[in-house]
Amino acid sequence: METTIDRKGFAQINIVVRDIQTTAKAWADLLGVPVPEIHHTHLEGGENYTYHGKPISCDLKTANIDMGGFVLELHEPAGGESSFQDYLDKHGNGVHHIGFEVGDRRDALIAEMSDAGYDTQRTMGIYPGSSWTIVDGEDTLGVNLNSKPVR
Repeated sequence: METTIDRKGFAQINIVVRDIQTTAKAWADLLGVPVPEIHHTHLEGGENYTYHGKPISCDLKTANIDMGGFVLELHEPAGGESSFQDYLDKHGNGVHHIGFEVGDRRDALIAEMSDAGYDTQRTMGIYPGSSWTIVDGEDTLGVNLNSKPVR
């Protein structure tokens, strides 16, 4: 690929879980940090959230643990269609995606990955100050990718 991901842009590991409270506590105990706050997040359809190319709405319980250079991000699907719920149904608890900040190279990277056969239209989201695209890399890379232009 001409447009590559800079390893310094590594930003997150996202783990989808069935029980975020239990998992957050277990990670906090393991890492010796306070149990992270759990937030309820609603992703609204329209142009701000699409899955398989169509607008959808879903709810997630989320918690983040700062790992000093990257974030361990926990997600528990809490209603509605989403790549997170589909992953949980298919695999159970596990790593849904790893995230990279790719700056202004994001559109070129997504286009090249699409040309190479990756499903780049699976999930896209826009929120204040940034956006993200989940690239389906399970079959080729063993994990999905989340590419974000900025943190």
